[in-house]
Amino acid sequence: MPAPLRFGIFLAPFHPVNENPTACLDRDMELIEHLDRLGYHEVWVGEHHSGGFEIIACPEMFIAAAAERTRHIRLGTGVVSLPYHHPFALADRMVQLDHMTKGRAMFGVGPGALAGDAFRMGIDPREQRRMMNEALDALMALLRGERISMKTDWFELREAQLQMPNFTWPHMEMAVACARSPAGGLAAGRHGLGMLSIGGTSPEALEAHANNWKLCERAAAENGKTVDRGNWRIVTLAHIAETREQAYRNVEFGLELWAQYFREIATFPIVPPEIDDPIAYLTENRMAVIGTPDDMIEHIELLQEGSGGFGAFLELAHNWADFPATKRHFELVQRYVMPHFHGSNALRRESYDYSHENRELFVGTAAEAIAAEIAKEEARKAAAE
Repeated sequence: MPAPLRFGIFLAPFHPVNENPTACLDRDMELIEHLDRLGYHEVWVGEHHSGGFEIIACPEMFIAAAAERTRHIRLGTGVVSLPYHHPFALADRMVQLDHMTKGRAMFGVGPGALAGDAFRMGIDPREQRRMMNEALDALMALLRGERISMKTDWFELREAQLQMPNFTWPHMEMAVACARSPAGGLAAGRHGLGMLSIGGTSPEALEAHANNWKLCERAAAENGKTVDRGNWRIVTLAHIAETREQAYRNVEFGLELWAQYFREIATFPIVPPEIDDPIAYLTENRMAVIGTPDDMIEHIELLQEGSGGFGAFLELAHNWADFPATKRHFELVQRYVMPHFHGSNALRRESYDYSHENRELFVGTAAEAIAAEIAKEEARKAAAE
């Protein structure tokens, strides 16, 4: 029997350029604390350096602070862009984070999503996936405790070996970002790592994710590794409220600014400029669920069916709604959506139904016991008189 579906978020984050950035970061931290109290399983924090909208530059720093404010939730880099970092320094930082979080940290990696970041660093976007693979080869050897010498056109290692062991055995959980390109799935399989599918959840996107998982499994087999669907995470878009109408009103707060950012700055637009009704476009194409808890349950079940099964359902945190409505959304997920996929109420329902079916027997027996006690008391009184 597979483990219950885990729930979490993928926190880029997204913040409009007219808001106080310090307050935005504070709110991101408050959101993680809120999710921790609600029993969410994991948060993945992004790395971005340009565009003005995604404003966390160092996920490791953010995770270290979040670990001090939370108790249970796991905290991952979502993701560290490997071409931007020397593998030795990065491995050393992540091992330190593994210790500081007492094993709650996770290591998500990718080639880098924002072309503007790569341009500012003088990196050719056409080389980023090759660079990711080179860095990942070095990272895995370092995390295994090996002494490694390696030279590429952008980094060199000279008998490099980490000075501290991992806190988590054999090393912290790792995952590779994977959109439409097969590069992420192939890299994950080659090293036996998890996969973070972030390229949307339309039927076409889901088919691409499923194909990438097959590539991941094949690459794992070819390299003597194994991969587990429980370590596959699919990222989607969601906002729910008590009614669909309320959910639609809620997302009017920030959906258009978010869509504008993807049209004008990000690599691929999610809502094309000719679309007049983004809510209808996103929901009808199954790119998002905007509605009620029941709508969200149906959406997740469609994702499970279309993918063949995955281990964690991650929402792309987006600030479509204001903060109170956003927190309410996550509370509704905790109250009504998680129990459906965890089977949390199965025994309660069985107990309720059994009690209902046998109510007459139970009530009759109880009534007989009460009547017997009354009769005994009356007999005692009569004898006393």
